[in-house]
Amino acid sequence: MSGGATADPSPVVRAVFFGSGSFAVPILDALLGVPGVSVEAVVSAPDRPVGRKAILTATPVAARARELGLPLLQPIRVRRPEFVAALTAIAPDLIVLADYGQLIPRALLDLPPHGFLNLHPSALPRHRGAAPIPATILAGDADSAVSLIVLAEEMDAGPIVAVEPLEVRPDDTAVTLEERAASTAARLLARALPEWLAGRIQARPQAAAGMTLTRPLRREDGRLNLLGDALQLERQVRAYQPWPGSFIETSAGRLVVWRAAVCPSEPGDEPEQLVTHGNGLALAAAGGRLRLDEVQLAGRGRVTGADLRRGYPGLLGKLPG
Repeated sequence: MSGGATADPSPVVRAVFFGSGSFAVPILDALLGVPGVSVEAVVSAPDRPVGRKAILTATPVAARARELGLPLLQPIRVRRPEFVAALTAIAPDLIVLADYGQLIPRALLDLPPHGFLNLHPSALPRHRGAAPIPATILAGDADSAVSLIVLAEEMDAGPIVAVEPLEVRPDDTAVTLEERAASTAARLLARALPEWLAGRIQARPQAAAGMTLTRPLRREDGRLNLLGDALQLERQVRAYQPWPGSFIETSAGRLVVWRAAVCPSEPGDEPEQLVTHGNGLALAAAGGRLRLDEVQLAGRGRVTGADLRRGYPGLLGKLPG
């Protein structure tokens, strides 16, 4: 045997993951695969009653943590002293957050020596805040990104560690764009985190120009503006899936629009009217028609615009105010 000393292996980085929504699940899986990192705990929102039967349901991240047998913390408020004490006792070297849902206090931001990192699905500083993916589609952005940043007290304003481009397709809904953003974020974390932990990446401040801020979506945001532009209405239909959906009020009740397309106006079109379009239906709008390809009346199943027209011929004409 050689008498030379053997170098000590690199110390394991103790990590905690904060996340709730489905966007964060592939990111948690990616963190688990980073060499030299040990996930000591997962923090997610508490289980909540869902549906008419109020079935207690875990967040996607909490469900994944339980499936993997990871220690799970579900504080009502992360600012509460008991949670701050519990996280401090874990003594994490690194915290990674994605799609969590609460603002993080300074006491936690300063806790891990390797930083409190956040994965955000936009090309920061564009579309900071709670709804970056719907905002990307509403704005008609041709491309976007996922940004890995150091979390700061000001929302999504921390310095940038790394960025991964994200294509925005013309037919993307919020659901399809989020799925690709999640995969992109997982790849970004797997690529950039080892470099960050080794000290080979230096975070840089966000650009001063181009900042936009999004807010949480509300149910009423889904109401289609009957005087709006057809192109913007079509973007809204794609951007607001699955929440809050896009809808109009009709003589048969609220009509949710799931799929739509922009078509040219025809003679006699006036805003605020449902009109025939081939065998189907369209909403006359500024700059064109919004063809209603898939719709759903309250309490009914999804149908094509043509099926709805056959079943409810009285819907044609001016919509109720």
